[in-house]
Amino acid sequence: MSVSPLERVAPALAALVERARTPAAQAAPLAEGRTSLLPLLGVLSVFWIYVALSNVMYANNMQASLSSQKIEHVFAPWDARLLQHLLLYPLFILCMWVSLRTGWQRLWRALPIQLLCALGFAVLASPALVIGEILTNPWHPMPEEEMHGWLGLHKFLTGAEVPTWLASITSFLVTYSFGLALITGFAFYQRLRDSQLRSAALERALTQAHLAALRMQLSPHTLFNLLHTIRGQITWDPPAAQAMVVQLGDLLRRLLSAGEREFSRLADELQFVTLYLELQQKRFADRLSIEVPLREEVARAWVPSLILQPLVENAVVHGLAGHDGPVNIRVQAFASGERLTLRVLNTIASGKTAEHHGIGLANVRERLEVQFGEAATFSAAPAGERLWLAEIHLPLLRDGPAATPHVETDAH
Repeated sequence: MSVSPLERVAPALAALVERARTPAAQAAPLAEGRTSLLPLLGVLSVFWIYVALSNVMYANNMQASLSSQKIEHVFAPWDARLLQHLLLYPLFILCMWVSLRTGWQRLWRALPIQLLCALGFAVLASPALVIGEILTNPWHPMPEEEMHGWLGLHKFLTGAEVPTWLASITSFLVTYSFGLALITGFAFYQRLRDSQLRSAALERALTQAHLAALRMQLSPHTLFNLLHTIRGQITWDPPAAQAMVVQLGDLLRRLLSAGEREFSRLADELQFVTLYLELQQKRFADRLSIEVPLREEVARAWVPSLILQPLVENAVVHGLAGHDGPVNIRVQAFASGERLTLRVLNTIASGKTAEHHGIGLANVRERLEVQFGEAATFSAAPAGERLWLAEIHLPLLRDGPAATPHVETDAH
C-alpha cells in the first residue's frame, strides 16, 4: 500500500511544531513584541520634537510681529511653551499607547475610548501652558492684566480664557490626530513586515518539508527494486546474494545520509549511482553494461541530493523492458561556464517509446523547480532510434575556487 508524500513528511512537520512549543520559541515572540515598542517610541518622540519646535517658532515669530506694533504678552514666552510640550510628552505617549492597545475593532467600544484619549490630551494642553508660565516666571512682578502666572491660572479657572482654551483644544486635537495617524500607519507597517517575514519562514519550512517528502519518496521504490534483485540471487548463487546484501547496506546508508541533505557533492552522487548500477549489473550481468566515469573538477561541484537516482533507476527499468538484448547505461557530467549538465543515456528496445511522465521523472522536475525555479531545466526524450536521453541543466555550484571549471569537459 503506497504512502502519500503528506504522510511521509508528517513526522518532520510534527517535529517542527514540537520545536515551536519549546520555552525558547515561546519567549521569542514576547521579546520581539518588547523590542517593537522601541521604534514606535522613537517615531512618536521625533514627531513630538517637531511639534514642539514648530509651536515655539510660530509663537515667537507671531509675538515678534505683534511687538513691532507695541502689542505685548499675547503669546507665551518660548521657555514656557517648551516646558508645556515637555509636560505633555508623557501624556501624549500614554494616550498613543492606549489608542494602539484599543485598536479599532468593535467600533462601538473602541471609538469612545479613542475620543476620550484625544479629548483628554487636548483639554490638558492649555493648563500645561499655564503651568509652564508659572514655573518659568513665578516671581517676576507684572501688572494684573499682563500676568500669565498665578493670576493667569486664576483667570483660566474662572473662565476668562475659555475662547483661548477652545482654540488650544482644537489645535492640539489636530496635532493628536496627525500623531495617531502616523503611529497607526507605522504599526501597520510593522505588522505587515512581520507577517511577511513569518510567511517567508513558513514558505521555507514548507519547501524544505516538500523536498524532504520528495527525497523520502525514493527510498521505498529503490529498496523494493533492489530486494527483488537480491531475491533472484539467493536461490542459485548464495555467496553473490550475501555480497549484494553488504552492498545494499552500504547503499541504504548512503541513501539515508543523502536524504537528510538538500545538496550533495556530485562525486558522492556518482558513487551512489555506481553502487546502485553495480547491484543491478550483478543480476543482469549478461545484458547490462554501465559507464559512470568521473572527472575530478566536475565531481567537486554540488547538486541536489539523489537527483540522479530516479534517472538511472528509470534507465534500468525501461531500458531492460520490451526486449532481451544488451542494454548500456551511461552517466555523463560536464561543466560549461557557469552551467552544469548531467546526462543519463540508455539503450531501449527498437520502436519502443519510453515513458515521459513517470514518477521518477516528475520527481526530478518538481525538485529542480522548487530549488532553482527557471534557472534549471530537465528533459527526457529519445536521442536516436534505440537511445533514450535524460538531461539536466542547472547552475554550477562550486566547492571552492579549486573547483571552477572554465572549459567544457565531457566525462566519457
